[in-house]
Amino acid sequence: MGAVKVLVISDTHTHGTTRALPEGAWPFIETADHILHSGDVVDPALLDELKTFAPVDVVMGNCDGWDVRDWGATETKVVDLAGIEIGMIHDSGTTIGRRERMRKRFPTARVVVFGHSHMPVNEDDGDLLLLNPGSPTWKRRAAYNSMALLWIEDGEVAAEVFAV
Repeated sequence: MGAVKVLVISDTHTHGTTRALPEGAWPFIETADHILHSGDVVDPALLDELKTFAPVDVVMGNCDGWDVRDWGATETKVVDLAGIEIGMIHDSGTTIGRRERMRKRFPTARVVVFGHSHMPVNEDDGDLLLLNPGSPTWKRRAAYNSMALLWIEDGEVAAEVFAV
């Protein structure tokens, strides 16, 4: 089996065309094997669109309504992709103690993806990879709008965050 390309996205805060994903996001979406959205979708029509390209897993963000929950979002989720266990949550809490909190919440996960802060994080200590893709639509205090990719192959995982 070849490498599995997982697009990780969060905090899209889409509202139809008033805050659409940037053009630069689409080549990554269109070529993903799987898509993980770590909350604050806001408009579930985006999830419908993403699902036309690859399977989508999503968790609830603090700005998401019942329509996103009805689409299938849960508070947390654990996904197994190519033998790699990935925990998903929207808000991982403060930076201090994050790794320990996420290990306790997802005790067997190799990766935890999260969002909420709009600040990209890609920290791997070899045991637990913490990944916040930032936001492709609303950078807030981040240097740029961003998303992330997870590459899974032969039981190994690597992540990259990139500007869009």
